[in-house]
Amino acid sequence: MKLPESEKIQIILLDIEGTTTPLAFVYDVLFPYAARELNAFIRRHFRDSEIRRFLESLRQQRALDASLGLAPPAWNDNSEVAEINSIAEYGRWLMKQDRKDSSLKSIQGLVWQEGYAAGELRGQVYPDVPKALQRWREQGKAIYIYSSGSVLAQKLLFQSTEYGDLTGLLDGYFDTQVGAKTDPKCYRTISAEIRCEPQQVLFISDATGELEAAESASMHTLLSVRPGNRPPQPAKFAVIRSFDEIFPG
Repeated sequence: MKLPESEKIQIILLDIEGTTTPLAFVYDVLFPYAARELNAFIRRHFRDSEIRRFLESLRQQRALDASLGLAPPAWNDNSEVAEINSIAEYGRWLMKQDRKDSSLKSIQGLVWQEGYAAGELRGQVYPDVPKALQRWREQGKAIYIYSSGSVLAQKLLFQSTEYGDLTGLLDGYFDTQVGAKTDPKCYRTISAEIRCEPQQVLFISDATGELEAAESASMHTLLSVRPGNRPPQPAKFAVIRSFDEIFPG
């Protein structure tokens, strides 16, 4: 399949995992860091109003999971220490399932913020990404990110790459606050928020379910096949292996 014609595309919408950034960075660096630091982070911020809101949401989600027979970890709120441990254990349980819970994602982003600030984390992108972002901006295209990670987590990643701060090349960010990435409505919502027609947007992702949803919303799509990605299922989508292939100029 051919790439869409450059003049038809005004907006490039990018996934992160397996598209701009190696899956290994997310699953071998970010997730283990969050899992390891979760108890200490919750203990430090247990009484913060923003954190309390996220923790209450997790408690309610855990109760729902239990009612559905999903066997989440036990919950003990007999003491502050017991509750902190219960929250952290449930959070790690959600991470192992790669659940896209928005409260968990928000907490992860805050944990990573402290890690980036301490110099313990540094964002990773594929080598072709910085050049492509610059090239697309010079072509007059706007560039947005849509990831299951929180907007905060997205910004932290792109601020701290070995290629420098790339956020100046990005026009905005979307996370699952707009909805699940496999829901076509989310892509129509994004189009409305950035004030363009879906037909003017090119969405790039390594997940065919997301591409199907975007295509259902009338966006153009490309399947990202990067080293380390999950083997793609046979699909109807045009495949790219590097951003160098997309609107080279």
